[in-house]
Amino acid sequence: MRTAELVIIGGGSAGLSAAIEARKQGIQDILVLERSSYLGGILRQCIHNGFGVHKYKEDLTGVEFAKRIADEARALDIPCLQNTFALDISPEKVITAMNPTDGLFEIQAKAIILAMGCRERPRGALMIPGSRCAGILTAGTAQRYLNLEGYMPGKKIVILGSGDIGLIMARQFVIEGATVERVVEIMPYSSGLARNISQCLNDFDIPISYNSTVIQIKGKGRVQAVTVAQVDENRRPVPGTEFDIACDSLIISAGLIPENELTKSAGIQVSGTTKGAVVDDQLMTSLPGVFSCGNVLHVHDLVDHVSAEGTRAGANAARYLKEGTPSGGAAVPVEDGFGVNGAVPQFVHREGGEKVDFMFRPRGRYTNCKVCVDVDGKCVRQIPKMVLTPGEMCNLTLDRSLLSGAADKITLRVEV
Repeated sequence: MRTAELVIIGGGSAGLSAAIEARKQGIQDILVLERSSYLGGILRQCIHNGFGVHKYKEDLTGVEFAKRIADEARALDIPCLQNTFALDISPEKVITAMNPTDGLFEIQAKAIILAMGCRERPRGALMIPGSRCAGILTAGTAQRYLNLEGYMPGKKIVILGSGDIGLIMARQFVIEGATVERVVEIMPYSSGLARNISQCLNDFDIPISYNSTVIQIKGKGRVQAVTVAQVDENRRPVPGTEFDIACDSLIISAGLIPENELTKSAGIQVSGTTKGAVVDDQLMTSLPGVFSCGNVLHVHDLVDHVSAEGTRAGANAARYLKEGTPSGGAAVPVEDGFGVNGAVPQFVHREGGEKVDFMFRPRGRYTNCKVCVDVDGKCVRQIPKMVLTPGEMCNLTLDRSLLSGAADKITLRVEV
């Protein structure tokens, strides 16, 4: 059995940021496990720009961001095992892993950072009826085919869902010479960033239908058409609103799911709302010494925020290795109030650093509203917001002194 002070599972932006910060904090015995043959995660296939504006103060492509952060890790001599799958984590922090070189092996870690990222919802998760034909891809798969393998997935495209990758791919398909017939979104608003609706759809005259969904896929051998219908307030198809769109490809961009199978195997508590681990304000999970960050914790919008959270996890893991479990007093639960969906962290210690970072997704679209923080039913902070939308994460930082008197619970809510 191998040993390591700190094992980080995932070599994307969150994992590498955590490793870099832990090394800067003086932790020498670090090991990163990455299942791919390269570092940087999903960024390697993102050839569009918009990355690194906060972290590097530059407008980089995803490829450039991935190379820069991987080079930082290499410059600090942080060992990374690539083509390595982590199969299991025991409650004693023993990681079972395998790769083509070493076969099956175990690592006894003193601390672990979970940074496995997320995956896309496939057709099966959406239960779309119809024929099982070629030409049905997730947006990320289409992106990999086009940007890494030089393969054009189709020429007449329908995109189901308005997630950010799907919106970005809609633009790229048009640039590559394909026709995007329509984007179909089941909600009355987009699940992607407002800037991507503007820059990817509006600027390229790509139509989008809200309150609509694909109810059938038609085709033999390959997709020939999809049937689209409007939905009611319960997201059920409305009879009589159906129409067909001829196409040769259906691209699914219907959300992301944190990769938390390893988290569950370790017996770590998982949130039913975020589908990520339940963590305290140190990003520590219910298993002491195991931390979670990035998209495996809660699906983010921007890689800069993923990287910043990874940096926090690396600093907290280093502190744990040096000082043990933080003694910040009993943790106070954080609850979702009106308009809040999946607040993270789920627990806050009364003592610790000066600031506490929260994030959540709004349940709906709200304008001219306030985000309120209640401590035991009393509002201690109101933050005005011009607009809140489920497509964009709401991040807020509070002085811990405002939360120090909490006895029973802290509630985040939207006041309209």
